[in-house]
Amino acid sequence: MINGMNQMNQQQLGAHELMEIHEVLCSTIDGINQFQLYQPHCQDPQLQNILQNQINFMSNEYNQLVGMLNNKSAGNIGTIQQKSNFSPTYGLRSPSPNQPNTSINQMDDRDVASGMLCCSKASATKRMHAALECADPQIRNTMIQGAKNCADQAYETWQYMNSKGYYQVPTLKDTTAQTFSNMYQPATGMHSMNQTNTNMNVF
Repeated sequence: MINGMNQMNQQQLGAHELMEIHEVLCSTIDGINQFQLYQPHCQDPQLQNILQNQINFMSNEYNQLVGMLNNKSAGNIGTIQQKSNFSPTYGLRSPSPNQPNTSINQMDDRDVASGMLCCSKASATKRMHAALECADPQIRNTMIQGAKNCADQAYETWQYMNSKGYYQVPTLKDTTAQTFSNMYQPATGMHSMNQTNTNMNVF
């Protein structure tokens, strides 16, 4: 009877969105496995804590997605708690050279954090793409939240890298930045839309 219910629920999903969920689940497994491979090479206790917390979060999200697939009910995949007091550091400060390692034994905290960042960015893109292909509104919203969570994981890792000088942010000269910003001006003369309602209707 349970198998029959699962088959019925799966039939209520479109083929395209079912395959998108499959892709997201596979990438989540890959991400968890990848982060576990990083653990022996992670030396900084702060990064170790970030890494373990993200593995735990990804594992919980995976279980929720599996439950959603089997029961066709959107689960609570949770949200990432962001630091509210972080202030990014801008500008280049004698960045160290970067190149591929010649041995796995050379992997350090910078390599681990960079790999985590790239994985989270790719996962955010994949989940948002999946959301755009979903017909079921609950699954769509779950994928959108998943994309935001991955983006927040990426930002958490980036904050660590920025604070350690691993990921520096180049800046433009003030005059160049100001000239670039001044290229764009507010739109005027567009009064055909209801100016009192800034919210779009979702249908």
